[in-house]
Amino acid sequence: MAGAPAVRMQAAPAAAAAALTALSVLLTLDCLSAHRPPNNQMQQQTDETAQKKKNQPHIVFILTDDQGFNDIGYHNPTIKTPTLDKLAAEGVKLENYYVQPICTPSRSQLITGRYQIHTGLQHSIIRPRQPSCLPSHMDTLPERLREAGYATHMVGKWHLGFYRKACLPTRKGFDTFFGSLTGSVDYYSYESCDGKDLCGYDLHDDEGVAWGHEGKYSTTLFTQRARKILESHDPAERPLFLLLSFQAVHTPLNPPESYIYPFRDMVNVPRRNFAGMVSTVDEAVRNVTYALRKYGYYRNSVIIYSTDNGAQPFTGGNNWPLRGRKGTYWEGGVRGVGFVHSPLLRRRRRVSKALMHITDWFPTLVSLAGGNISQSQGLDGFDVWPAISEGRESPRKEILHNIDPLHKSPIEKKNQDEENWVKTLKTKVLKKVKKKKKVVKKPPKQKLAFKTKTTKKPQTFSHHASKPKSKPLFKKKLKPRLKSKPPPKAKKTKAHTWDRPLPNHRPHPKIGGTSSGSGTSRPKSPPPIQTRLKTKFRRTTSQNQNLSQSSRPKSKTLKLHSKSKSKRTFFPYQNRSQPGIPLTKSHPTLQFGLESLQPVWDTSVQAAIRVGDWKLLTGDPGHGDWVPPQMLPTSLPGRWWNLERSILYQKSSVHKNIWLFNITGDPYERHDLADQRPDVVQQLLARLAYYNQTAVPVYFPPDDPRANPSQHRGAWVPWVEEEDDEEGKYQGVYKKSNNKMKKKKKKKCMLCNLQSFFLKMSEGTVSSRI
Repeated sequence: MAGAPAVRMQAAPAAAAAALTALSVLLTLDCLSAHRPPNNQMQQQTDETAQKKKNQPHIVFILTDDQGFNDIGYHNPTIKTPTLDKLAAEGVKLENYYVQPICTPSRSQLITGRYQIHTGLQHSIIRPRQPSCLPSHMDTLPERLREAGYATHMVGKWHLGFYRKACLPTRKGFDTFFGSLTGSVDYYSYESCDGKDLCGYDLHDDEGVAWGHEGKYSTTLFTQRARKILESHDPAERPLFLLLSFQAVHTPLNPPESYIYPFRDMVNVPRRNFAGMVSTVDEAVRNVTYALRKYGYYRNSVIIYSTDNGAQPFTGGNNWPLRGRKGTYWEGGVRGVGFVHSPLLRRRRRVSKALMHITDWFPTLVSLAGGNISQSQGLDGFDVWPAISEGRESPRKEILHNIDPLHKSPIEKKNQDEENWVKTLKTKVLKKVKKKKKVVKKPPKQKLAFKTKTTKKPQTFSHHASKPKSKPLFKKKLKPRLKSKPPPKAKKTKAHTWDRPLPNHRPHPKIGGTSSGSGTSRPKSPPPIQTRLKTKFRRTTSQNQNLSQSSRPKSKTLKLHSKSKSKRTFFPYQNRSQPGIPLTKSHPTLQFGLESLQPVWDTSVQAAIRVGDWKLLTGDPGHGDWVPPQMLPTSLPGRWWNLERSILYQKSSVHKNIWLFNITGDPYERHDLADQRPDVVQQLLARLAYYNQTAVPVYFPPDDPRANPSQHRGAWVPWVEEEDDEEGKYQGVYKKSNNKMKKKKKKKCMLCNLQSFFLKMSEGTVSSRI
């Protein structure tokens, strides 16, 4: 019993120590909890992140090559595309959708959201041996989607340059890439040729050559890779962007025989093979959509289908009833087949007539993905998702198809189109002025102290002249005086100032307005376009001087590049596609004075623009025929070219440089209104001049012999080391010696020229597959 108190006394300090330890632990936990957000706040942040990922749709963009307006089932029942027809019928058909007439420009505008005049790719395509690609400073669509949390993948045809590794798709925002880098590849051997004899292997996996796939049909191979990407990716963890860029239906026309058999009744062989290749694309899209449903993507996905340009009738394609073909700025070259299919569409099963362009996909998809579009400066596209999904009005009101200063009509082929419509407009103005001329009461007659005697006729001066050729009759305006005061001697004054506006002159209307939908801040209206000879353009490069030859009578040629600049330079610009552009329907007198009746644009330059309902083409827009579906058995453009077009062909003057069409009322471009509406022509020419102020120099360098596949184990690969490269160091455009060309022309006769022409055309369409 005596030991019990001692035990209690020893246990008391131990209990006190345990209590102090527990108290310190509780205090520590309270301090830590004070620095942590509440549980409900943490849960809210987690829910917001999950909701954001849930709202980000999976985007699958399917791009075909050279598929014409008449090469899909819902436009032409003879083409069997049940999958595409069903997807389009359940979604939204884009029936006022525009692309570019050839491969590289369309793909560059899809990836960058900018017109090709802002990327330096205004002229032609990027050839395999050309050291050219997308500008390094310009952001891309996959880069912006990656920043928004997307996994980005590309399968198929690139055709945007590869001369150095910085140009490859994996360096432009794609996590993975599997496909070809050049523009024309054989579907089985993956051999790509630049010319007749220079060929190499072109199939790549990320940044390496993908050897060992010979014998596999490319459309099937690309579909298998796309399905593998969908299978390996977790749709619940991260949104997906897949660009599936098929090589089909580009030449060569060699689909598997099983796809040709359903079209055995087609007599025309190229058309039969072409239809079979379209069927391979239809089956590929069916397999991809099946994978989207199988792996849990479909309910939160957006499927976009688009061609890159119009079809080439000589190789089986068809754009009927549109005018023109691939490579031209007629509707057959730029009106694209396209549709959007998605469960997220608010208004489905309809046809959209909203004006859209391939540059619009950049801001549309980035905004749809929840990305920050304001970081992309100088976009030419608009966010058209409300127009697609809800049927709202499109924010786009105009499209600049292109301005190519390197493609000019020969001087000897030019006639006086400009002068004709200027004279027509001037005549209308004078008639209107005479009708509305007010009668002014004359003051009472007074005898003058002098008389002016002259037998000379009143002098007239051309509006092309900047100064009068001879002195005016009077140096100064003379006032009548009475006899009592002799007139003072007239003082010598300077010649008449021709910048002074005439009484009926009114300033040029401002063409433009406010806009929304793009990621750039734009002025409320573009600055007024002065149509005088002394128009103040920023002439950073001499190729931007696309004014009329009459304003520069001394210069006979258009210089293309400035020798003082050694680097490829780009200038800041804003989105020039302004909505709400009014085009006058009233008499031209109300809009133009006599001073402004002069050309503001060199119409020999190839250019095309669409503003509202109006479309203007200048220079050489390309072969403008209407080609119906080929029915005759011949494979080359021979007899059927003359027989099948028959009455439908309307021969146009080879000297013509200006065309104007109302596309809404005349979608097939059969009625040229340039002579009837010179006022609209003048305004659209001013818009071309306005856009041209923002253009960067054309970058079209000569071929580099170091690109030869024989120097790289027989494959097309990047050939310039990063440390040795200086972007934009090439200046000018490679041209053959004029002396050699003259010598060749002297030796050739007329028959020889015709034979050479058909030989080159055959090589271009069959051997080179371009």
